Amino acid sequence: MFDVDLDDAHLRHIRQVIAASTAPPVPYDAIPVHNPEAPGTGFLLLAVPRSPAGPHAVTAPPTGRTQTALRYPRRGGSRTEWLTETDVATAYRARFTAAAEREQRLADVKAELVDALAARTTPQLIVTLIPEQAGDMVIDSKRFARYEQELQATQLRLGQPGTAFGQVMVGPRRLIVSEGNGRHSARAELHRDGSATIAVPLSGRIWVDDYEEAELHTAEPGDVVYPLLCALPFLAAHARDLAAASGLAHASVTLVADMSAHPTQARAFDPERLATVPFRVDRIDPVTGRPRPFTLGFSAYATADAGVLLDDLADCERGLLQATAALGDELLQAYGYPETGLITWTGSGPSHSATWSGSMARTPHGVAIWAEAATVMVGPMPTRTSNPRRASVRTRSTSPRWRASLPW
Repeated sequence: MFDVDLDDAHLRHIRQVIAASTAPPVPYDAIPVHNPEAPGTGFLLLAVPRSPAGPHAVTAPPTGRTQTALRYPRRGGSRTEWLTETDVATAYRARFTAAAEREQRLADVKAELVDALAARTTPQLIVTLIPEQAGDMVIDSKRFARYEQELQATQLRLGQPGTAFGQVMVGPRRLIVSEGNGRHSARAELHRDGSATIAVPLSGRIWVDDYEEAELHTAEPGDVVYPLLCALPFLAAHARDLAAASGLAHASVTLVADMSAHPTQARAFDPERLATVPFRVDRIDPVTGRPRPFTLGFSAYATADAGVLLDDLADCERGLLQATAALGDELLQAYGYPETGLITWTGSGPSHSATWSGSMARTPHGVAIWAEAATVMVGPMPTRTSNPRRASVRTRSTSPRWRASLPW
């Protein structure tokens, strides 16, 4: 064994070779082990998780006048075996069947939480995470005592001191955690297979008529994006650390004006239930303090989906902000926003900027406190801004070109 270069050029070369030589590209995680006596060199470990996208083909040299061919290898003891046509067909069927099962699992997990909270009549953000490779969280008396202690010490809202969950209970093949019994408390269901979902009531404004009856609920973009940013690492940590799932996962976020607006509640009829109060996502005019609607339309239901890496979310790495940006942008398009404007991708490289509003603005230094405690660091912006209180964060493990400016 000998040392290899651990610079970006070598890592890019490996990534290009794998992308060009496998189909679909094999997922992996490059883990450098630096040699303290020779900076810039050392061992490079390539951790390859079990892939739900199999079978993976490799390019084989062309035969005759044919183009580069695809062949499907698998390990058989100490040897490499090549899949037959029947093996390949069976593997593809398993891939597509598993994908359909995950979609159904996502719908079931989300529907069970909505049913449990069907009486809620205020806007709710529902975040759901389904690992592509299921885990297994064992629930017994001894382990439950440990789970309860850990969950009650969990800080759900990033950058805000104090604990979140006061109640931890056992449900059918799951743990149920909540902040309390009230309708304005977060509730999560953590399943044995690593699937998890959480409903977070949105903060915002309630506009009432002359009779003190609610006639409009509004929230700022930050009121939506901040709880999404907090929910993703919580759910991913359950999947990875409690259920021992790994690799990729399917993340879904749903925004409902109240629970009756969710499609699974369409069949439920309650003659005593009040009509759904219209809901809109508005920016607040800093001068008048009044909503500045992006669109005059209302939406009682919106949803967004993305593929994510569990480790990136659970460790609060750069992928957490990327996933939050992708999900938040898609979600708020239902309310007329091309993007949230909170995490904005700029330039051709990994350079991003962000402007926070809503919940972020009402949490002084909240993200900065979280950033310093997690995997990002706070530093000055390279250019002047009109806001003297603007700070920037960038990940320790990525290029310094990436930054997010946060005004508070």
